[in-house]
Amino acid sequence: MNEEKRNRLIAAVVVNVILLIVILAAVVIYQLAVIVRLNGLEKDLKNKIDYFNTQTELDEKLSNTTNLTTVCWTRRTSMVLCSANNRLMKKISVIDVGSNSVRLAMMADGKTLYKKLATTRLGEGLSVTGKISAQAGERTANAVADFKNYALSQGAQKVYVFATAAVRSAVNRQEFLNLVRRVCGVEVDVLSGQDEARIGISGALKNRDGGIIDVGGASTEVTVQTGGKCVYSVSADVGAVRLFDVAGRDKVKLEKVISDKITAYGNFQASAYNMYAIGGTATTLASVKHGLEVYDPEVVDGTVISVNEAGRMADRLLSLTVEGVRALKGMEPRRADVIGGGCLLLYSVMKKLGIEKITVSESDNLEGYYILKEGLNEEF
Repeated sequence: MNEEKRNRLIAAVVVNVILLIVILAAVVIYQLAVIVRLNGLEKDLKNKIDYFNTQTELDEKLSNTTNLTTVCWTRRTSMVLCSANNRLMKKISVIDVGSNSVRLAMMADGKTLYKKLATTRLGEGLSVTGKISAQAGERTANAVADFKNYALSQGAQKVYVFATAAVRSAVNRQEFLNLVRRVCGVEVDVLSGQDEARIGISGALKNRDGGIIDVGGASTEVTVQTGGKCVYSVSADVGAVRLFDVAGRDKVKLEKVISDKITAYGNFQASAYNMYAIGGTATTLASVKHGLEVYDPEVVDGTVISVNEAGRMADRLLSLTVEGVRALKGMEPRRADVIGGGCLLLYSVMKKLGIEKITVSESDNLEGYYILKEGLNEEF
């Protein structure tokens, strides 16, 4: 009997020892898993900190070397991909040399990771002289160089650079292209008005039916497509910077210039189409509509502006002083002098084409050029 009790006691002790070993092993495994997870989070956080520090350094460099206002915005849904998997993605950078600003987009695997902007006002005085001024050319070339170097530092495998209306219409365009080549070591693809419209609608709509209004600094494109095919596309020789050069902020003068220029659109009516607006004028108006303290592309994208609302906004912007416009929440400071004319132009185009409302799109010719060069058709 005593022997039986002793055997039971031994068996119980053995079972308890085994259970204790299992519990201790589980605790050790759990602690190891926690350590591995913390190490991964630490590395991810370090990547994010390094990423933002690099962006800050670029912003400071642009501000210090070219006296520009620089704006950066990031698609939140793509930031983790950008920081944590920095070495795994095929990164492509696209730089848009516009009449009012130079913009950079970093793309990877068919997605826009982030965009940056530097206001250089390349088209300044172009309507009066027909030339890109030496100062504007130098500012812009330096911004392109800084963006190119930044993109390469962030792992871009390719850097594309294209230019639009200001460069294609300048009588000294070759001088500017030579300057960029000398300063940056890149070739600039100067787009025709039709190609500019093509990449604009490709970036905004991909293969969906509808149309776009792209109010730029030196030109305004209206393009419509159905069934993936273009049914209308016209580029008018008028934009926010050109308007400011020839008419300032005088509403009567602005209306006269606009009325003359938009006859280029003929009698086309776009009331039957879903129309979108792309470009800095449209996104700035959306930002002001929402009163954004900090620019947020996720709020701006999809903003609807009616034709009557655009008219009221134009009246308000043109009734304020430039300083008053600059003080508005959501206003990009360096656009304050030209936004009133740009808004009046958008309103006038909408009214002429019978468009009741437009939807603002964050995706634009940067995405369109990426699609063009990389041969992509998928959604971003």
